[in-house]
Amino acid sequence: MQFSKSLAFLVATLATSLTVARTANPPGNWGVLLFPNFAALDVFGPIEALNLLSETVPLNLSLIAKTLDPVPTQPHVLGEVSNFTQSVVPTHTLANAPSDIEDLRDEIAFIRDTYPRLKYLIAVCTGAWLAADSGVLDGHNATTNKAAWAERPVNNTVNWIAHARWVVDGNIWTSSGISAGIDAALAFVGEIYGEGLATDIANAMEYERNTDPTRDPFADLYGL
Repeated sequence: MQFSKSLAFLVATLATSLTVARTANPPGNWGVLLFPNFAALDVFGPIEALNLLSETVPLNLSLIAKTLDPVPTQPHVLGEVSNFTQSVVPTHTLANAPSDIEDLRDEIAFIRDTYPRLKYLIAVCTGAWLAADSGVLDGHNATTNKAAWAERPVNNTVNWIAHARWVVDGNIWTSSGISAGIDAALAFVGEIYGEGLATDIANAMEYERNTDPTRDPFADLYGL
């Protein structure tokens, strides 16, 4: 199988689109916070978009977790028939993640303490719950997984928006469940790096984007 020609075409196409980037100093360092039993697509959908973005834009990626032990995805267990899960090996712990902050004890504290240093915070699916519990979403609009909408944190001042594929409030982006993270990531790429680049990445992924953040059929599906 020969991929070199198609890869070269992709890189050339993305390089052309980059000239329309909207932000003069787009972020180059990305950290993904992993916690046990995460949904695989929550992480790998947006990361695949960033993988393609990194073909043209210099990016650094850190996978951050409480320890350097492999972090399991959500297990799918069916008696003796299936025991199907995967584990991701982090690159950093909360204590030595790329920052100057010390004594970070857990994921929520990490979000709360590192947010003031971030250019942007993107929370996918129930990752928005951790952001809410950390307090960084107080007074902000946000969304989260619609199938688990009733379980979202409500003991704060977050304005949860049910009918939203993703929500942008200042430098905080939150997405609905699982696959919505891909739409949010591509929207972020379009906003920060240029819409042409986001379109090229979606086409390279053979992914049909939802470009309307208010179009969320799953809110209707779950009666929200």
